[in-house]
Amino acid sequence: MTSFHDKVVAITGGASGIGLATAKILASRGATVSLADINQGGLDSAVRALSAVGGGNHSGTVVDVGDSKAVTDWIQRTVSDHGKLDGAVNLAGMVRVQRPLKDETDEAWARTMHINADGVFYCLRAELNVMKDGGSIVSASSVASHLGMAGLGAYCASKAAVNLLTKTAAREHPNLRVNAISPGATATPMVAAMEAEMGHSQPTVAACINRQADPSEIAQAIVFLLSPEASFITGSVMDVDGGYLA
Repeated sequence: MTSFHDKVVAITGGASGIGLATAKILASRGATVSLADINQGGLDSAVRALSAVGGGNHSGTVVDVGDSKAVTDWIQRTVSDHGKLDGAVNLAGMVRVQRPLKDETDEAWARTMHINADGVFYCLRAELNVMKDGGSIVSASSVASHLGMAGLGAYCASKAAVNLLTKTAAREHPNLRVNAISPGATATPMVAAMEAEMGHSQPTVAACINRQADPSEIAQAIVFLLSPEASFITGSVMDVDGGYLA
């Protein structure tokens, strides 16, 4: 089990779901974690949970990843407060109730692209400007980035953008490792909210493993990509989808 002692890792979407699960694993292995989320109450609870898991000087900051300046300020504050940035996990994003492309609105399209694609770009740019050689970045893509999904055109496009941002950053920074994970259906608060709005559960029958992932199962893959055990993996989009794309 890889130790993250003396490592500083920044995580967006860190107050719940996959972000919080990732933070807990990292804290339990000795990392100092800088969390960002739009939910102040969730952040406060998450920081307390991390301190209970592994001690350490963890921090939480309210950040809207759609605000370029707020993202840059948070990353710079992380380095100022903790001395460096060894790893980053860009998980903050959004998904909403399905709508066919012919019915999509300019506003809904722009919002999805702004949070999911622009937000990852803002994070990558800020992280790449402060991270030293040997650092590792993991961003959240989706199985929806690999194929068309009826009613999810904006979401599919935004996550496909994450894939190529990841590959471009890896080409531009061979001294770092830049990867993405591509989860399938995962039991997170964001997915639960979408399911409640739709009135039914997200189907998983197309996957080899016919169930939703627990957030910790996605988090384990993220932690692996952050670790030296993935030392020869960069520019990759790792499917963690229970065989959905098999």
